[in-house]
Amino acid sequence: MTGASSGVGGGSALLELRDVGKDYGTVVALDGITTTVRAGEVTCVLGDNGAGKSTLIKILAGVHRPDRGEMLLDGAQVSFGAPREALDAGIATVYQDLAMIPLMAIWRNFFLGAEPTRGWGPFRRFDAGRARGVTRAALAEMGIDIRDPAQPVGTLSGGERQSVAIARAVHFGARVLILDEPTSALGVKQAGVVLRYVAQARDRGVGVVLITHNPHHAYPVGDRFLVLNRGRSLGSFAKADVSRDELTGLMAGGAELEQLAHEIERPHSRAD
Repeated sequence: MTGASSGVGGGSALLELRDVGKDYGTVVALDGITTTVRAGEVTCVLGDNGAGKSTLIKILAGVHRPDRGEMLLDGAQVSFGAPREALDAGIATVYQDLAMIPLMAIWRNFFLGAEPTRGWGPFRRFDAGRARGVTRAALAEMGIDIRDPAQPVGTLSGGERQSVAIARAVHFGARVLILDEPTSALGVKQAGVVLRYVAQARDRGVGVVLITHNPHHAYPVGDRFLVLNRGRSLGSFAKADVSRDELTGLMAGGAELEQLAHEIERPHSRAD
């Protein structure tokens, strides 16, 4: 395993963080965070609870400004004052709650907040036919097979709901897609469904930021990995420079995990 690495052969740098830090009063939430998100790559941000993942998401999504360091978009320094500014710049965030209404149809959720209309002036109205058709086509384009876009979102599995959210972000022009723990509450099969559509977004040239605490989900789909621990970086690695076991060891604390195993291991009884 080597330290911070050069590129892994992906596209141009879309988003860069350089020594970014964020404090909440006397609490240092992030400090010295440096990483790059490239077009057509998945950058995985790994860390346990309290590692700083949520703070990093809020900075990337425009909820908070960093107190130190720089954030660059297409090589130009940016500072977002609100989530709308980040979204307008092509940075879309899919949170764990997905911002979907369970009793509302898939196609209504797909266009929630961006409803197409027809007519003009006082005669303008929601174009339901267009919304249904575009939703079906956009999902099919991502390879997502939904039986009926009119069915309530709440009838979908967790993996299917995440897939719809990913397709929605890609359809509305996301260049950088931030996914907040998309597989955390899913079983093995549903997690695989989500990771398949993460790869679909990557292959369409989107720069994906996958936030997770699970290296077994991150490693198959990731191109580079940023490991956080208590707000600080333990390293930023290209896939060629770090193994799955090394990632797991970094997250688990390495020596601390070995010491714990030694302490709790059941002693072997000796046969008489």
